[in-house]
Formats: sequence, C-alpha cells, structure tokens
Amino acid sequence: MKLELEAVRKSFGGVEVLHGVSLTGEGGQVVAVVGANGAGKSTLIKVLAGAHNFDSGQLLIDGEELGLRSPRDAILRGIRTVYQELSLVPELTVTENMLMGDLPRTGGLIDWTAAHRRAGEILQEIGFTGIDPHTRIRRLSVAKQQMVEIAKSLVTEPRVLILDEPSAVLAGSDLDALFTLVRKLTARGTLVIYISHRLVEVLELADKIVMMKDGTSIAELDPAKTSEDEMIHLMAGRAVGQIYPDRRSEFGEPALELKDLAREGEFKGVSLTIRSGEVVGLFGLVGSGRSELAEAVFGARQATGGTMAVRGRILRARNPKTAMRLGMALVTEDRGRTGLVLGLPVRDNVILATMKGPLMRMRPASVRASRRIKELDIRPAGCATQPAWQLSGGNQQKTVLAKWLETEPSILLLDEPTRGVDMATRIDIYRMVDSLARAGLAILLISSDLTEAIGASDRLLVMREGQMVGELDPASVTEEEVLAYSIGTQP
Repeated sequence: MKLELEAVRKSFGGVEVLHGVSLTGEGGQVVAVVGANGAGKSTLIKVLAGAHNFDSGQLLIDGEELGLRSPRDAILRGIRTVYQELSLVPELTVTENMLMGDLPRTGGLIDWTAAHRRAGEILQEIGFTGIDPHTRIRRLSVAKQQMVEIAKSLVTEPRVLILDEPSAVLAGSDLDALFTLVRKLTARGTLVIYISHRLVEVLELADKIVMMKDGTSIAELDPAKTSEDEMIHLMAGRAVGQIYPDRRSEFGEPALELKDLAREGEFKGVSLTIRSGEVVGLFGLVGSGRSELAEAVFGARQATGGTMAVRGRILRARNPKTAMRLGMALVTEDRGRTGLVLGLPVRDNVILATMKGPLMRMRPASVRASRRIKELDIRPAGCATQPAWQLSGGNQQKTVLAKWLETEPSILLLDEPTRGVDMATRIDIYRMVDSLARAGLAILLISSDLTEAIGASDRLLVMREGQMVGELDPASVTEEEVLAYSIGTQP
C-alpha cells in the first residue's frame, strides 16, 4: 500500500496555507511530519482525514485518487486520525466511546456484555492495560483519555493511522506502550503518519522525516543521518543556541507554602515551599497527583486536609476567584477544554480572566490584548479577531499564557506548559518563564518531560502515588535518578 500527496494546495478566505505540499509513505513505515507551530501540519492532517477539501493537487492510495469529501469517506478508505485535541464524550464510558456507531446488538438491543468484552480485548491487544471499559471518560486522566482515543481509532484496523502529538501527555510505561503499539502496527503493514514536537522520539521511531515550514514541505530527512540540532535549525531558520536559561541562586521570601496538604483519594501529606523568583519543577508519572495538587492550590478542587500559606498568611483558596485575588494563576494541562474558549476570538480569550461585568470598557481591554499578543509573538499577525480554534497548538498555548499574565499574578502554576509545542516555541516559553521569575514571580512548573523538568527548574520535586517522594538538585541529578524516584526504585 502506498499513500501519495502531490502538490496539495489549500486556502482559507483567499489566504493560501498549504503551498503545494508533497508526501509519500508506504505500508509498514513510520513517516514523521515535523515543523514549527503554524507550519501547516494541522491543515495537512485534516486534508488527509477528509475534514478539509483541498484546492488542487492529488491524494492517492496505490495510484487511485481518493476523492475524500468527508471524514467518513476517509474512514471508509482505511484512514483514521487521532487529533491532538481529544474528541471523546466525557459522560459516556470507554466502551461507548470506542465502539460508537458499531455497538454489537442481539435481537435489536445493544449487547453490553459483548461490547465491554470487545473494548477490553482491543485495549489488551494494543497494550493499553489498566483501563476499565465500564469507566466514564471524565473519570480518566488526560493520559488515559489519550490512550482511549488511540484505541478508538484502531477498532476498524486502518491502513493509514495519523497520530497528532500522541505522546504529549504520556510518560513512563504509557509512553513505552505507545512506542510498542506503533512498531506492532507497522509490523502488520499499517502506514503510521506521526506528528510530534518531541524530536528524540521522532528520531527513534521514524523511517523518514518530512520537514514542513510556512505551509510547504522543505526537506525529507533520513533519521539515521540527521540530528535534533539540524531539525531545530530547519524549523526555526536559525541556530537556537542554549535551550534552557541559566539557573538562579538567589530568591526572595516564601510566596507559597503547603504543609501536609491532602485531598482524599488523590494526594496526601504534601508539603512544599516556593519562593519569589524561584522556578520549582514538579515531575511525576500519570496518576501521581501532580495536576490534582495544582488544582487544589488554585481552588478548582477542595483540599480535605493540611494548610496553605500565601506570603506567610495561612488561608485557603476556596475557588479560582479567591485564588486569583491572592495573586495566583493556573495554566491547565488541557488548553482546549479548560484553558480557552475556542470559539471566541484570540483577543477575547486574552482578556477573559480580567473581564469585570457587562459594562467593561472594551477599547482599553482590546489595546491590552493586542499588546500581549505582540509581546508573546502570537501568530499569525493580525490574529486578534480570529477564533482561537484556528491557531496552531503553540499559539493557542501562548494565548492561554497571555490570558493569565494579563492578571499580573505573583504565583504562577504551569501544568504541562509546552504540551504540543515545537522546540523553537518551547525555548521562547522557557525564556519567558525565566524572565517572569527574575521579575519576582514564584513559579511551579509541572512537566512529564524529564529533560524539561530538570532543565527548566531551580529545584525539582518528584511525586508518586499522591505523595511527595523527593527533592532534588537539577544541577546534579540525572534523568535516571528522577525516574527512579517516580516509580519507587530509588536507593
């Protein structure tokens, strides 16, 4: 089986965003598509998935024009897509989401026993164990939801599987399971088109790499003959130099102090201190309680024990509104669901957290939003009036950051701030975090990326099974040591 895109062009509102993109792949291959945010990867994916009709060019399988008019057409032709933003129904079960439209029936009624058994068998077969088919999606972590999304795409055994940032929220054994699955799929002849900003895994998994920039394919690379540095240079158009800023050694007074903070069933006995001007990294595998802790500090979840002090004063954020009054801001790990209102313009998203009543003066607010958009280099230029869903993942993330920076916080909680963000944009975010810390903000940086957790932190904490299990010096610790703490095998 051979897939071919030849000179594909696509425009929106008279503005061309794909300028003659070409790509080929064969069954049994992993073809990685790499490029900076805004390079056109998302549009290309939607063309392949039948979600966008293209203006010119060809899309062929085994020399036959596909003529896709809808996502259903793509599915019928054996093309399945797992998007970066999840499309699951939170109130339905794992089984219902996986088998939607194809639930087994007996005598006209749904055979739930058979349905749950089938979903469980699929999850077991692809190596995504530990997920109960009866569980409602809203009760699963983001990582487990990502695994269900992937499993859903494999129900019909596709010939072409497109994975858009599938590893962005995975770590440890979950990440290993993904890599094993990709290799299993290619071994049985599936073509996997793999989009990722994690260049190390691209080099490990891919048979070839297609580099995109500004809406066109600019290079095809052999993973055995290229490097992260070369790919970053092609993406950014410049050498990026030092990735992580220099660490700081002097800090102010404690801004946030937790003592034995607990929430039943999620975490317990958590104590930590973050000083003004300090970036404290927090690493933990999925299920460690790291995101739940951040939400409890911000008042989005209610702690059931322990104390919290802000600038020496013991109090509790009973809801996000109270937390904001205390000078806190939380960038959540799922920007599409809890960070943005995707249907609103970028400008409105930027001022969303500072809106005060129906009589808010919009002109000054719009001026402030424009200033933030320029300051964070949110693209494309003139995007202030565009709906947020039209932006690339990296620019959506910058929009979330802009929204919270507009509140002028003194304590910034960042949960996976570089999820689905290209390396050049990551470096911009690291430098922005460094600048904010040097201006006196206390920052908690939660990350499932080991290299990032170590490189971007002044001090590193590790959580496991709802408890704080280690405080480490990022200047001297190794990734292996951090991982050992997170899985409980440290000396």
